Amino acid sequence: MVLFTRKEDVIENFHGTEIRDPYRWLENPEDPEVQQWVDNQNKQTQDFISTFPNRENVKSKLTEAWNFPKYTVPTKEGDYFYFHKNDGLQNQAVFYRTKDLHSKELEEVLNPNTMNEEGTAAITNLSFTSDGKKLAYGISLNGSDWQEIKVRNLETGKDEADLIRFCKFSSIAWNEEGTGFYYNRFPDPATVSPEEQSFYNKVYWHEAGTSQEDDVLVYEDTDNKEYSFNPIFSDDYRYLILNVWKGTENKSRIYYKDLEKEEEFVRLFDKGDGEYSFIGNEGNTFYFVTNVDAPREKIIAVDLENPSKENWIDIIAEKEDVLSFGKIVNRQLIVCYLHNAHYELKIFDLDGNHVKDVQLPNYISLTGLTGKKEEAWMYIGYTSYLSPNEIASYDFAQEELNSVFQGENKFSTEGFETSQIFYVSKDGTKIPMFLTHKKGLVQNGENPVLLYGYGGFNVSLTPSFSPAVRMWIEQGGVYAVANLRGGGEFGEDWYKAGTLAQKQNVFDDFAAAAEWLISEEYTKKEKLAIMGGSNGGLLVGASITQRPDLFGAAICQVPVTDMLRYHKFTVGRYWVTDYGNAEKNADDFAFMIKYSPLHNVKEGVDYPPTLITTADTDDRVVPAHAMKFAATLQATYEGGNPILLRVEKNAGHGLGKPTVKIIEEQTDVYSFLFKTLNVKL
Repeated sequence: MVLFTRKEDVIENFHGTEIRDPYRWLENPEDPEVQQWVDNQNKQTQDFISTFPNRENVKSKLTEAWNFPKYTVPTKEGDYFYFHKNDGLQNQAVFYRTKDLHSKELEEVLNPNTMNEEGTAAITNLSFTSDGKKLAYGISLNGSDWQEIKVRNLETGKDEADLIRFCKFSSIAWNEEGTGFYYNRFPDPATVSPEEQSFYNKVYWHEAGTSQEDDVLVYEDTDNKEYSFNPIFSDDYRYLILNVWKGTENKSRIYYKDLEKEEEFVRLFDKGDGEYSFIGNEGNTFYFVTNVDAPREKIIAVDLENPSKENWIDIIAEKEDVLSFGKIVNRQLIVCYLHNAHYELKIFDLDGNHVKDVQLPNYISLTGLTGKKEEAWMYIGYTSYLSPNEIASYDFAQEELNSVFQGENKFSTEGFETSQIFYVSKDGTKIPMFLTHKKGLVQNGENPVLLYGYGGFNVSLTPSFSPAVRMWIEQGGVYAVANLRGGGEFGEDWYKAGTLAQKQNVFDDFAAAAEWLISEEYTKKEKLAIMGGSNGGLLVGASITQRPDLFGAAICQVPVTDMLRYHKFTVGRYWVTDYGNAEKNADDFAFMIKYSPLHNVKEGVDYPPTLITTADTDDRVVPAHAMKFAATLQATYEGGNPILLRVEKNAGHGLGKPTVKIIEEQTDVYSFLFKTLNVKL
């Protein structure tokens, strides 16, 4: 059964071309008719998945896979180490502290599981005072990007009266004395139109213990309403630094204010010519990671008295590998490099001389690195496709790693392997791909393969552990991750090759990955599924509309599908630098209409079984993208394959999704895959 969706006669003119939008009414989530439509879609999806006899078996396996302790990398503040821990199946990780990392006695600091009944409260950013006595923290509900900031007195364990609202993608910067902090926020949503709610970001000073109404405006730029400003302090607290950004473009500006002088902000870098990431200072010498004249990034030193480019000093010059991030710990530069889409960690002195490499396992990602300028140790978190997050301490004097939170690893790597191959895309470009599966896999064209991709926004897909993927490979599946253009794996040029008019490269790279997996007899079309979320959902949507013949199933998660209107919703305007703006620019329209998933569904095409997922309160990629795409596919496709929509209630883009909901969603996703690919459990 395919549900009928009412059509309306909505036509919009784009540069002389009339585009029909019959399901625009689905863009209104408050409409009771839309809510009933969502309920009907969810019922249809559950009716289909319930016919899979092993659904409860899948849920049991996933629940068991999720049930292990999970830690984040600890940070030392005052006399305590702070970190998040999830015992296994808790909806949200709890924020703890301890004076001894080897002690089992932990003191609970923040427990989001008690902050609302649904278990959808999430702790976002955290900022401690320099003495470790107070903590400013952000809280998000139902997966929203919007958050409120509160202040916890760590001596009493109670919240202070402070409440900061209207924050999104905000930073918190306490002054050295701990009497208040700088933060950035947007206008009260009630005072502006929905289209303007993510404009006019401003920086305020908040005196601890006072009302937000009394906060002092520190900086705004009414001439550039798209700019956002994240405040941070220099190491010595003398300078207030603003990291200025617009959307998701790989560029930033740096403004600073000398708090010892009665001066306005100085625009240190204001050309928008590249990315500048402040990592520390020695007096008036500032250190930055930048891609200016260095597509694969470098570290520079800038003298505030002589800041022009000809006076920059290259501390660590650009290398063949991408410099992912840098941090000053133990008065040394800790530098993380991306080598063929996996991480390597190196130590340099502040003059840029190589000291040594930190020996880590192969094919890993760093999940965190903490440590301070004057501390003689750091903490490192790393993960792989086969091992969950491992935490280690590094003692600079001993030059050795030691495990922290050591416990039994329930996921043995014996019998499994990860390898990396390179395949050739349509235009001859070599693309890397990770393959994870059981050892001794027979390449007979019969293995179920799950191909995952993203390809956008300079995001690198590096090895990471997923309990659901672990279950997949334990059942004989292959997990393939393609590092497509548009990501950040090989620097600025690689990223730009998957944006704007070159976005088609991303879809070609993904199709070439599928073709390679089939030609090398890892699988066949009927056993090959694709998956991607957000921008990766766009990838999946474009892939099934361009190459429906190539895939046996598709999981299209929280996708962007309406490329002509995406910029009109919430933070969609941030993505224009990656996608373009079809409304304003005729050239952009010309290439965007060619791949926009919503506008390339055709009659008479045999689309693969497809499960589209979204969430009703997603305020990053609004659910209308998924809903309109599902309605269009269902109305057009006349074949027998299921085209289903799953809408999570009271959830957002993924932030803060409770474990119970994650397991339910993954149960449906993998039940759909096992059923449609005919995988025997």
